[in-house]
Amino acid sequence: MVLQRVSLLTLGAMRLPELRKFYQLLGWEETEASSDDYAVFKTAGVFLTLFPLEELAKDAGIELQNPMEGFRGVTFAINVNAPEEVDSVMEKVKVAGGKILREPSDAFWGGRTSYFADPENNLWEVAWNPSSVFDERGAMIDF
Repeated sequence: MVLQRVSLLTLGAMRLPELRKFYQLLGWEETEASSDDYAVFKTAGVFLTLFPLEELAKDAGIELQNPMEGFRGVTFAINVNAPEEVDSVMEKVKVAGGKILREPSDAFWGGRTSYFADPENNLWEVAWNPSSVFDERGAMIDF
């Protein structure tokens, strides 16, 4: 059996210093594991890391092809505790230089949602779900 666990997500960075600065401007703090060539941000339940894209492709043993073209089929999510937090997070994203793809709006399923792209077009949803349950660390444990 493979453990049902996501421990770490790595974004391949085309311009690591710029991408790192964006997440720092969101107020995210790096861990001591960060270096000049690798950024590590501890979130509520998963580590988000930034690593040079070419090095990540080499490590995975794959050929790099047009990384900025089109939708990659992956989104990340930041689930918040209250509907008004969706709007306040998106304001911080704007100030940090993120691109708003979908303005905050009420969702048909009863929550509130919005989307943004970071400086390298990684897509993030910011959402409030009235049925989300978080543990004491802020990690979502049910929805």
